[in-house]
Amino acid sequence: MTRVLVTGASGGIGTAICAALAARGASLVLHYQSGRAAAEATRAALAGSGHALVAGNLTDAADVERLWREASAGAAIDAVVNNAGIFPNHPPLTTDYAGWIEAWQRTLAINLTGPANLSWFAARSMAQRGGGRIVSVSSRGAFRGEPLAPAYAASKAGLNAFSQSLAKALAPSGVYCFVVAPGWVSTARVAAAVADRAVIADQPLGRVATPEEVAQVVSFCVLDAPASMTGAILDVNGASYLR
Repeated sequence: MTRVLVTGASGGIGTAICAALAARGASLVLHYQSGRAAAEATRAALAGSGHALVAGNLTDAADVERLWREASAGAAIDAVVNNAGIFPNHPPLTTDYAGWIEAWQRTLAINLTGPANLSWFAARSMAQRGGGRIVSVSSRGAFRGEPLAPAYAASKAGLNAFSQSLAKALAPSGVYCFVVAPGWVSTARVAAAVADRAVIADQPLGRVATPEEVAQVVSFCVLDAPASMTGAILDVNGASYLR
């Protein structure tokens, strides 16, 4: 049985990822930072058994180490899904300097440095065991830019480059790395935004992606993608941004 650690498991996309993986027989470790009740609800709804919860603050390097040790204590982790992330608005011309600094520091810490630190532990463990997978959830914003949230776009571009660097470094050890890059996704957190006519007008499908569609691609990367796909960045944006 494949054991998978999913960060940000208490949110919309994270919940869908856990459900998709559990439906295919994976055993899950669900990470959350403060939303324990939501994480417990997600776990209760999963198919199968043996799923665990682990709390952790991705902005704290020491806590990431504790998170990893706790998550892998009962059974080895075969795959990690770096899904946790934030999207704070901080437009450059209307954000004061203190707000600008805070947005950059927190966004990079959660979206890039945290996943990098967690992946360091995962990479070494998986390499020693002869293989594994690291899948990171990025964004089309890494390619098209985010004028209201430049730190978000930069963090996701960094996550792409980091993942591809890992893919090169870890391929000889049988550890494969993939990135899934959604556009807008119809989660409760952005329900108002994705209902905006301008957003819908930008979608050739006439709608944005669902969490289940993103989860399907993540599940493929964790369980099915061939080794020769390592380093790939897979777009899930309904042709709203092509590169």
